[in-house]
Order: sequence, then C-alpha cells, then structure tokens
Amino acid sequence: MEIIDIIDKKKYKQELTKEEIEFAVNSYTNGDIPDYQMSSLLMAILLNGMTNKEVFYLTDVMMHSGDILDLSRFNGLVVDKHSTGGIGDKTTIILGPVLASLGCKLAKISGRGLGITGGTADKLESIKGYDISLSKEEFLKQVEDIGISLSYNIGNLAPADKKIYALRDVTGTVDSIPLIASSIMSKKIASGADAIVLDVKVGKGAFMKDVESARELATLMIEIGKYFNKKVKAVLTNMDIPLGHNIGNRIEVQECVDVLSGGGDENLKEVTISLASNLLNMVTKKSVEECRLLVIDSLNNGSALNKFKELVKAQGGDYDSIFENNSKTYTLSALKSGYITDINSELVGKASMQIKVGRETKEDQIDYESGITILKGINDQITIGDDLAIIYYNDGEDLEEAKRLLDEAIVIEDKKVEDPTLIYEVIG
Repeated sequence: MEIIDIIDKKKYKQELTKEEIEFAVNSYTNGDIPDYQMSSLLMAILLNGMTNKEVFYLTDVMMHSGDILDLSRFNGLVVDKHSTGGIGDKTTIILGPVLASLGCKLAKISGRGLGITGGTADKLESIKGYDISLSKEEFLKQVEDIGISLSYNIGNLAPADKKIYALRDVTGTVDSIPLIASSIMSKKIASGADAIVLDVKVGKGAFMKDVESARELATLMIEIGKYFNKKVKAVLTNMDIPLGHNIGNRIEVQECVDVLSGGGDENLKEVTISLASNLLNMVTKKSVEECRLLVIDSLNNGSALNKFKELVKAQGGDYDSIFENNSKTYTLSALKSGYITDINSELVGKASMQIKVGRETKEDQIDYESGITILKGINDQITIGDDLAIIYYNDGEDLEEAKRLLDEAIVIEDKKVEDPTLIYEVIG
C-alpha cells in the first residue's frame, strides 16, 4: 500500500477503506510518512469531506493508537463532558461536583488552553497546590473514593490524534467537520465514559459560527458515539457573548464557587444545569425534567459545593486560595449613555490575551490572577461614567491594548435589542 495512492483516491472524492485509513494514520504516527504527504491527505479531506463510515474508521484507529481507560468497574455510571471551547466557559468545574454528588462517576481528563479559549486544567491549576497530573492509578482510585477526578493527560490517550492535530494546526486544515468530530470523539471514547454530553458552542467566540454548522458537527459526533455503543447528547449553546461575568483562571473558579453555592450568574447556571441534567438522564431512568430538579437541588442544598471542596482537597489544593487575588485593577467606564447591545466574546477573549489569561504558544506562561470581570449584561441601561468592567493585571502586560479591545467589545446604543438565545437546541 502506498500513501500517494490514498491521497489520489481522496483527491478524486472516493471513499477510503478501513485498511487505507489505518495505514495512513499508523504510518504517519510511526514516522514512516512525512508531514508533506499527510498534509496533502488532510487537505483532500478538508476539500472533499468524508463519509460517516470513513469518520468511524478514522476515530477507531486514532482511539486505538494509545491507551484506552477501562472504567467498567463503575457499573455504567461514568459520565464525561466536552466543550468545543468558548470565552468564560467554566461549566466542567460546576457540573462535575453536581453529578458526583448525585451518584455519578466523573472521570474527566481536561486540557490546557491555547489561544483565546481557556482550558479547565489551567483554571484548576490556579488553585494553589491543586495537582492536575495524577497517575492513572491515583486518578481511578479517586473516582472510586469520591466519585470525581478532574485531571490532565492521564495515560497516553489517542497519540495519533495529537500528532495529526499539531499538523492540522499549521497547515490550514483545522476547520473540517469530519476531522474535528473524529479528533474529539477518539479522545472521549478512549477516556472510557459510558455517557457523554457535548457542549457545542455557537457564535463569535466559538469555532462554529452558526447553528447549522454546529448542528452538523454535533450530529456527526452523536453518530460516532452510536457506532461505539456510547450514549451521547449535544447541547448547542450561545458564544456570541461570554459565559458568565468572569474571564480569567482564578476568577472563573471564584464564579464557579458562586454557582455551587446556589447563586452566581444566571446564564452560567442555566447552561450548566442543562448539560448536567441531560447527562444524568442518560445514566438513570429519570426524565430530563426530573434530573433538572435534582441538579438544582444539589446546587441549592450545599451538596455540590461540599463535593467540590472534597475534590480540591483530594488533589492537594488549598480551597481558601481560590479567593486570593493580589493583582492590580483598572475599571473601564462608559463613555456614553444607552443600552448594552453587544458584548463581543471574541474581542473580550483577545483582550484577556493581552493580560496573559491565555497562551499563544504551548510554551507561554500564563498569569493565574489576571482576568476581566464584565459588570453588565445585554440590554442593561447605562449612564455615562457607569462601571462596565474590571481588568485584573500585573506588570509586563499590555493593559492599554486590553482596554482598547474591551472598550470595542462592549457596545452601547440608543435602543435595546432582542435578548440573546442561550441554548439553541438539544440533540440526541
């Protein structure tokens, strides 16, 4: 078998066999195929697409390129969640303790952030002492003992995907729905969960800019789940505006504690409740509405917060450190009166990058205490001089550019607009 023949086949829109996909992926992972040939194949896939059967085969070979976690000891109650990424997206830190408090097992392997969308691992690491690098044995023991572990890089999961994604990132082949779906699901299925909820973000601060393409991605990932006998649902949620008020690692954890304490931002709370109730529905005989009431009760009665404290302690974290912040602050004030009609999440994300909330390259150091708090919401009435946002920053950061981007992101006009849709639909 020759890689050039496989490239030609896909170039002419022909369906690849399982053996051809296995050959291409395994040969590239092993270093037998150079980057330029794999790049050609990826570009052909980007331009000509893949059939569902090809996507299933690609997911399968990437999944089996490394470790697969065996979670069968937990009797079908292991749940997992994936978000396609967004500004202020912190739902995992709330959802996990809620579900663990309700008897589920959440074995969650989280990633670091790159670019304007943050990573759960970075947020957790902002808690002093929190160890995100557990061994596989420690990870599973903790899930068994307290029902939850939120960690980073457990085992060698889907190494083929990691290598292929790194190539996609520098060859303009990221935005292919078949490649996105197989990349996400190869890791999720290798992680061993019985039920998976997918938070597919839609809008300015998301990879999928419109509902139609988000629905296409979600539907394909659900089909992959069915092929591998996994229960999967997808929730399409709005990322035109940031989720919650806080953008930044430690201040996002602070906002999670607010929700876990029964309060907090209503949008953040509602998205988390939707994700958690749909996930709970997949592993119980209860309806989504019944599950929703259980989730809300967990937030209101203190059991979710207690489970979060148990999680932090189990992984060596200092809970009290969550509320520390020694950074400098700058308050952005309104230059005109009117109503807030937009809070552009992409621009907010770019502003946060100027103060080292995220990293542009994997080697960059981030500032755990820096961040942005948006003080107002869509259709709030504003008078000149009102406080709009607080920027938390330290020395060596580009505060002026952050201020400029944030000022551009928060739009004030004379008339109100329609309230934004928070959840577009649930699929599955």
